[in-house]
Amino acid sequence: MVLVVLNTAVANVALPTIAEALQVTPAMSIWIVTAHQAALLMALLPCAALGESLGYRRVFRWGVALFTGATLMCALAPSLSWLIAARFLQGLGGSAVMALGIALLRLEVPHRQLGAAIGWNALAVALSSATGPAIGAAILSMTSWPWLFAAHLPLGVLVLLSTSALADVKGTARRTDLLSVVLNAGAFASLVIAAGLLADRPLLAGALLAISAIQLILLVRREMPKEAPLIPLDLLRSNSFCVSVIASTCCFAGQTAGMVALPFYLQNGLGQEPLMAGLYMIPWPLTVAIIAPLAGRLADRWPTAWLCSAGGLCLAAGLGAASLWPLKGIPFLLVPFTMLCGLGFGLFNIANNRKMFLSAPIKRSGAAGGMQGTARLLGQTAGAIIMTLLFNLLPIDSAPQIGLGAGAVLTLLAALTSTLQGRRTESTHSEVS
Repeated sequence: MVLVVLNTAVANVALPTIAEALQVTPAMSIWIVTAHQAALLMALLPCAALGESLGYRRVFRWGVALFTGATLMCALAPSLSWLIAARFLQGLGGSAVMALGIALLRLEVPHRQLGAAIGWNALAVALSSATGPAIGAAILSMTSWPWLFAAHLPLGVLVLLSTSALADVKGTARRTDLLSVVLNAGAFASLVIAAGLLADRPLLAGALLAISAIQLILLVRREMPKEAPLIPLDLLRSNSFCVSVIASTCCFAGQTAGMVALPFYLQNGLGQEPLMAGLYMIPWPLTVAIIAPLAGRLADRWPTAWLCSAGGLCLAAGLGAASLWPLKGIPFLLVPFTMLCGLGFGLFNIANNRKMFLSAPIKRSGAAGGMQGTARLLGQTAGAIIMTLLFNLLPIDSAPQIGLGAGAVLTLLAALTSTLQGRRTESTHSEVS
């Protein structure tokens, strides 16, 4: 997971440098991120299905190998088109890691310790997210941008060699419906591209959103009768799993809106330089990293609805306070609010992920992982779209604070949705059954 998340964080911070080196516009360089995100969304559910069919370890290993090979392609890229294609392949490989990582953890770790394991996983993700920009900046200060990718190759090889230690569970040998895979890929690709075009070409973006919706409807109708559908409709019929997915999507939408809005608020509203704005952003992921192991232990002992509701309320309170509190030009006052956001996100995400996986039969762990990753990326896309609309409709001075407020509303909705999980008596034994 560190391999995938750290690579993404490092690549994002290098976009201006890459654009200048390859002599392309900043708008064109955004496709380096868009291609990666589109590939992730397109391949998460198919990779989950392949993992269940062919075995989790085998597909996970293929994903790591593809990701590492594509990383080498990124380092050798002579042009923007080459780099975009390599980043797309990276996304395909990374989707196998993200879809099957927790499923493999579930096979390795006793169910009573799954929350703690997810907590350590969240710690790795948070630290990678927090340190990625600093590592990227350090590499760029010493050498050229291809080394951002080349530096990850030893880690990729190490991870690939280490996959032999994972549990080797045979798959179901269930055939994957290729037409369903095509419809799934088309629906999510259209969605991501529409999100990127929304600001500049709204009519085309609207047409792509309609195409995405049509493909999704066709996919659902095709998969509905199947015992193990590509889109896990069988799992979504479970109240507990469905509530977890909806709450996760809302939480990530609010979190993304806040994370996008904060740098603009710091720079445009509070007059901070980009470096200082980045430093003020660090307490959020750092707090997630600190709270993650404790949150994992709590998730194994306390009801999910309580932890998710408390976490969502903390995240909403932090975003709301950042939006409304009179800072009087003192940006340091934002730090306790961003730390409250990190505390809330850590509590919510770890407990909610644990609940999502334990709501699914162990034989459908791959599908649960694919759906968990899809919910996260859909939420992040929604949060980015919200901020795009706000920046286009409102002055730059007011849009960030309103975006923080919108994030607070979405995360409050996630907290309220999570209370629905409390309508059924929760215990570890009932979750496993």
